[in-house]
Amino acid sequence: MDSLSLIPSLARYLWALLLARLFEALPLVCPNCGANMRIIAFITEAAPVAQILTHIGEPPRPPPISPARGPPAWDEAPEPASDCDLVAQPEPELEFDQRITW
Repeated sequence: MDSLSLIPSLARYLWALLLARLFEALPLVCPNCGANMRIIAFITEAAPVAQILTHIGEPPRPPPISPARGPPAWDEAPEPASDCDLVAQPEPELEFDQRITW
Protein backbone atom coordinates (compact mmCIF):
# COMPACT_ATOMS: atom_id res chain seq x y z
CA MET A 1 0.00 0.00 0.00
CA ASP A 2 1.32 3.41 -0.96
CA SER A 3 1.97 5.82 1.92
CA LEU A 4 0.14 8.62 0.09
CA SER A 5 -3.05 6.56 0.01
CA LEU A 6 -3.03 6.48 3.82
CA ILE A 7 -3.18 10.28 4.14
CA PRO A 8 -6.96 10.69 3.50
CA SER A 9 -7.88 7.94 5.95
CA LEU A 10 -5.45 9.32 8.54
CA ALA A 11 -6.91 12.81 8.07
CA ARG A 12 -10.43 11.46 8.63
CA TYR A 13 -9.31 9.61 11.73
CA LEU A 14 -7.58 12.69 13.17
CA TRP A 15 -10.63 14.82 12.37
CA ALA A 16 -12.86 12.34 14.23
CA LEU A 17 -10.50 12.43 17.23
CA LEU A 18 -10.61 16.22 17.26
CA LEU A 19 -14.40 16.18 17.24
CA ALA A 20 -14.37 13.58 20.02
CA ARG A 21 -12.21 15.89 22.15
CA LEU A 22 -14.49 18.84 21.48
CA PHE A 23 -17.80 17.12 22.13
CA GLU A 24 -16.53 14.54 24.66
CA ALA A 25 -18.15 11.76 22.62
CA LEU A 26 -17.24 9.83 19.51
CA PRO A 27 -18.97 11.74 16.70
CA LEU A 28 -19.26 8.85 14.25
CA VAL A 29 -20.70 6.27 16.66
CA CYS A 30 -24.46 5.95 17.09
CA PRO A 31 -25.38 6.84 20.69
CA ASN A 32 -28.29 4.36 20.61
CA CYS A 33 -26.77 1.16 19.21
CA GLY A 34 -23.01 1.88 18.98
CA ALA A 35 -22.85 1.24 15.21
CA ASN A 36 -20.54 3.26 12.97
CA MET A 37 -22.17 6.28 11.31
CA ARG A 38 -21.06 8.09 8.21
CA ILE A 39 -21.58 11.63 7.01
CA ILE A 40 -23.97 11.72 4.06
CA ALA A 41 -24.43 15.50 3.59
CA PHE A 42 -23.34 18.94 4.73
CA ILE A 43 -25.72 21.88 5.01
CA THR A 44 -23.99 24.95 3.67
CA GLU A 45 -26.89 27.37 3.16
CA ALA A 46 -28.10 29.64 5.97
CA ALA A 47 -31.89 29.27 5.48
CA PRO A 48 -32.12 25.50 6.16
CA VAL A 49 -29.78 25.84 9.14
CA ALA A 50 -32.00 28.59 10.60
CA GLN A 51 -35.10 26.41 10.07
CA ILE A 52 -33.48 23.44 11.81
CA LEU A 53 -32.30 25.55 14.76
CA THR A 54 -35.74 27.15 15.14
CA HIS A 55 -37.39 23.72 14.99
CA ILE A 56 -35.24 22.33 17.82
CA GLY A 57 -35.78 25.44 19.95
CA GLU A 58 -32.42 27.12 19.51
CA PRO A 59 -31.98 30.74 18.42
CA PRO A 60 -31.08 30.97 14.72
CA ARG A 61 -28.61 33.82 15.29
CA PRO A 62 -25.37 33.58 17.28
CA PRO A 63 -25.22 35.40 20.61
CA PRO A 64 -23.75 38.91 20.54
CA ILE A 65 -20.06 39.16 21.19
CA SER A 66 -19.27 41.09 24.36
CA PRO A 67 -16.62 43.77 24.11
CA ALA A 68 -13.23 42.89 25.51
CA ARG A 69 -12.53 44.10 29.01
CA GLY A 70 -9.35 45.66 30.24
CA PRO A 71 -6.89 44.05 32.61
CA PRO A 72 -7.85 43.84 36.26
CA ALA A 73 -6.96 46.86 38.35
CA TRP A 74 -4.18 45.31 40.45
CA ASP A 75 -2.93 48.70 41.65
CA GLU A 76 -6.32 49.54 43.15
CA ALA A 77 -6.73 46.24 45.00
CA PRO A 78 -6.14 46.43 48.74
CA GLU A 79 -3.09 44.67 50.12
CA PRO A 80 -3.90 41.43 51.94
CA ALA A 81 -3.33 41.58 55.67
CA SER A 82 -0.47 39.31 56.67
CA ASP A 83 0.56 38.10 60.12
CA CYS A 84 4.10 37.26 59.07
CA ASP A 85 6.82 38.86 57.03
CA LEU A 86 7.10 36.84 53.81
CA VAL A 87 10.55 38.20 52.98
CA ALA A 88 12.15 37.30 56.31
CA GLN A 89 13.56 33.78 56.45
CA PRO A 90 14.79 31.93 59.53
CA GLU A 91 18.52 31.88 60.10
CA PRO A 92 20.17 28.53 59.28
CA GLU A 93 21.33 26.48 62.25
CA LEU A 94 24.76 25.81 60.76
CA GLU A 95 27.08 27.62 58.43
CA PHE A 96 27.28 26.05 54.97
CA ASP A 97 30.05 27.03 52.58
CA GLN A 98 28.60 27.27 49.07
CA ARG A 99 31.85 28.18 47.32
CA ILE A 100 33.07 25.76 44.70
CA THR A 101 36.45 24.26 45.38
CA TRP A 102 38.01 22.10 42.69
